[in-house]
Amino acid sequence: MVEYRIDRRSGVATYVQIVQQTKQALRLGLLEPGDRLPTAREVVEATAINPNTVLKAYRELEREGLVEARRGLGTFVRRTLGAGVQAADTPLRAELGDWAGRARAAGLGREDVDALFTAVLDEHFPKGDQ
Repeated sequence: MVEYRIDRRSGVATYVQIVQQTKQALRLGLLEPGDRLPTAREVVEATAINPNTVLKAYRELEREGLVEARRGLGTFVRRTLGAGVQAADTPLRAELGDWAGRARAAGLGREDVDALFTAVLDEHFPKGDQ
């Protein structure tokens, strides 16, 4: 099950953070069709956010066709994202983890790594490429 982490200082709306984290879990294969998302109550207890915020995020995911609400049962994943590869278990993830460790050892902070990685992504995946 996915555990949401809310960064109140990020400037990103809380419901958007939930949507983004759910999509990331779908891309990495951490959530698969049939899996149940945490209930709004469970998310509220873990993050101390408003239940309506969780429901708004889940409605957005439902609108995008990624999840479906089943009355009295919860919200369930309908489909995944990504290439169908379990990205969480690939050698690429291990290599990226090694690279991140080297970046940290070189004194780069999270924002530095994010900027560098984004620049490299933009070079290899021009805007509009999926």
